[in-house]
Amino acid sequence: MEQEPQISRADARLPGRLLPRAFFEDAPDRVAPRLLGKLLVHRTRKGILAGRIVEAEAYLGPHHNPPDPAAHSYRGPTPRNRVLFGPAGHAYVYVIYGRSFCMNVSCEPDGLAGCVLLRALEPVHGWRQMERNRGLEPGAPRRALTSGPGRLTQALGLTRIHHNGLDMTHADSALQVRDDGTEVGAPLITPRIGIRHAIDWPLRFAVDDHPFISGPRKFSSAVSSF
Repeated sequence: MEQEPQISRADARLPGRLLPRAFFEDAPDRVAPRLLGKLLVHRTRKGILAGRIVEAEAYLGPHHNPPDPAAHSYRGPTPRNRVLFGPAGHAYVYVIYGRSFCMNVSCEPDGLAGCVLLRALEPVHGWRQMERNRGLEPGAPRRALTSGPGRLTQALGLTRIHHNGLDMTHADSALQVRDDGTEVGAPLITPRIGIRHAIDWPLRFAVDDHPFISGPRKFSSAVSSF
C-alpha cells in the first residue's frame, strides 16, 4: 500500500508560496486556467489537507458583456453572495442539493463580482483523513476522494458556516491557495457542466487527460465562444 508522506504539525511551513491577492484580481476566465496545478491547502486540527487543482470553472460577474446567467452574482449583491463583490481571493462556499458544498474563490477587483469554482483536486497530503471525512474505507481509490465539487469539500472538511468569506491570501488563514512550481501545460477547455444557463460558454478548464477530473476521463476542447 502506498505510504502517505508525513508532515509534522510542529512544522509551520506549507508547500510552495502563498498566492497574493493580485493573482485573483483578474477576470475569472483568466484566473481559472492559471489555478490549474496550484495547491488548495486546508490547515485543520487534525493536520494539513492539500490537493492539487486539476479542474475549475469560471463564473463571470454582472459587469461582463453579456452577464453570466449561470453565476450567483447575476442579479447583483445579496446577503448570500456578498463575498463575490468584495476583495478578490476570498472563499465563497455555498450549499448544493441541501447537503453538499461547493468551494469557490472570488476574483476581480473590489466591487466587481466573479469567481472560480474548484471542481476537482488530486489529493497530495492528508488523504487518510480525507478518506475518513468522506466516510470511505481505508485504501479507497483516491479519485473517489476529490473528483467533484461536493466530494472535494467533504474530503477537505469545508463548510459554508466555517469557511465562507475566509481571506485565502492571508498567511494566517486556515484555507489557502499555494504555488509549488508544478507546471501542467495548456488546459483543456470545454463548456461548463451541471448548469442550466449559458451551457455552451467555454469556461471549464482542466488538466488534459488527468485521472482525477470530474465526469468523463476524456472530453473534447470547446470550439464555441461567448
